[in-house]
Amino acid sequence: MKFLVADDHELYLQGLEFVLKKEYPGVELVLAGDYNEIIDILSRQNDFDLIITDLAMPGGNWLESLQKIHNIAPELPIIIVSAVFDKEILQKTYNIGVSGYVSKSFPNNIIVSAINLVLAGGMYIPPDLVKMSVKYSSGQFEDLIRGFDNSQKKSADDKLLTPRQLDVLRCLADGLSNKQIAYKLGLSEGTVKIHITLLMRALNVSNRVAAVRAGERAGLIEHSSED
Repeated sequence: MKFLVADDHELYLQGLEFVLKKEYPGVELVLAGDYNEIIDILSRQNDFDLIITDLAMPGGNWLESLQKIHNIAPELPIIIVSAVFDKEILQKTYNIGVSGYVSKSFPNNIIVSAINLVLAGGMYIPPDLVKMSVKYSSGQFEDLIRGFDNSQKKSADDKLLTPRQLDVLRCLADGLSNKQIAYKLGLSEGTVKIHITLLMRALNVSNRVAAVRAGERAGLIEHSSED
């Protein structure tokens, strides 16, 4: 698993790095200090699972910069972690295609929960956004609320899992161990464990066998021949 993490405040960036390494053993973190660095990094490597970035940073207007980042990597989910918590700004980021917006004042467990939800293919909507008395167009507002209430918003092609999680699920269906999955997919065992945890959460199951069965029922993988 590989995250691109950006913040222009070094102390907060280091704190976020500590939290992420603790919660996701084996995660590879690439750090940036402004929007120019994010764009430069994405121009050289585009194999990230997630971007976590501050909103107000040097390197350009946040709206234009986020749009450019989304255009470079349209399938790459973005989570904003910011001290700015304005209802109109939040709406604009979601309109661009951001998958989550978290306040820096939120406790670490909320930030981690938002990351897990987005990695599982969902969208994180802060509860405060739901309560805000702002006039959205009905379609936009209903879409945001639906994404928050369901907690597991499906992507446009109606898939619950990310492509990498589907790869891991297929390996589970083949009866492979974590070590074998890691070797086959070119991942670390720690990353494999993270993917398994997230796909089980997305499928609402508690073990590997149940994950395979749920995947079969959802049409994500073919039925095994041992049934």
